[in-house]
Amino acid sequence: MTDKDNALFTTNRQPPNLRSSLADTLMAQIESGDLKPGQRLPTEQAIMVATGVSRTIVREALATLRAKGLITTHQGLGAFVSNDPNPRSFSIIPNDLQSIDEVLRVLELRIGVEYEAAGLAALRRTPEDIERMQDRLDALDTALEKGGYGAQEDYAFHRSILVATQNSYYSRLFDTFGDIMVPRQWARLDKMTSFERKRHAARMRREHHAIFAAIRDGNEAAARRAIRTHLSKSAARFEELRDATEPS
Repeated sequence: MTDKDNALFTTNRQPPNLRSSLADTLMAQIESGDLKPGQRLPTEQAIMVATGVSRTIVREALATLRAKGLITTHQGLGAFVSNDPNPRSFSIIPNDLQSIDEVLRVLELRIGVEYEAAGLAALRRTPEDIERMQDRLDALDTALEKGGYGAQEDYAFHRSILVATQNSYYSRLFDTFGDIMVPRQWARLDKMTSFERKRHAARMRREHHAIFAAIRDGNEAAARRAIRTHLSKSAARFEELRDATEPS
């Protein structure tokens, strides 16, 4: 490993969520051209020495890059930057959501996309769209009433909003991610008391019903406001959870 390689990696000495930090560092180096197409990456041992992280962290970071198509591995030879490392499609994979900070970044993306989609849906929804949204909302209500996470039902309801835009690119974007856009592994319902779970379910139902009512009534401004309020409150809850679980 050259001095230049060491310089690239030593900036990665950050404590929380090391796998994500290392993967982000490597991706930035590939995207900037510091690591060029076809270039062989340093060995796992060399990266460990340069960054101070464990072998497990290194392997998980490399697995993330492989999943994104940024690197390829060859038995006995090591890992290489892909000859065409620029991704042709954007995706979010489960390994991307290893911390609450990453969940918050996804919520920021969702706010941008769904804010516009909710407004368009209010203007363009058809009777069939309203019926579909009502069915998805009923399924979500049932899941929450039973004390479940309702992640799949939540995803299906939000996707029905995107379908109602009459712009297939919105729903196709969500289909790229699947229900990972509703990161239930961080909801921590199992840590809540019975009262807290009921309060959480009531809040979720209230926020989703407000979104549906605005779109059903054709109120563009209210639809945008309701979806932004819902996702912003979700982000605020995740921030509270992060602050409560971070070591003092």
